[in-house]
Amino acid sequence: MLNELRDLICEYVEVDESKVGEDSKFIEDLGFNSYDLMCLVGALEEKYDMEVNEKEVANLRTVKDAIRYIEAAI
Repeated sequence: MLNELRDLICEYVEVDESKVGEDSKFIEDLGFNSYDLMCLVGALEEKYDMEVNEKEVANLRTVKDAIRYIEAAI
C-alpha cells in the first residue's frame, strides 16, 4: 500500500520518493497545498473505488493516516 501511495504522491507534488514514508505529513513534509490534497483524494477514490467524506480529508495529515483510511474503506 505504501508503494502505491508513494507513486501517486509523486504524481501530484515534486518530492523525492525516498522522502515519502508513513510518518510524512502531506503539507509540512511533502509540500502539498489544499488543491493538491483534494486531487490526490480524488485519485484515491478512483483507484480504490471508494468515497472519502470531505470532513474526513482534514484528518488525513500523514501518509499513514491515508493508508489506514484506505484499508478501512476497502
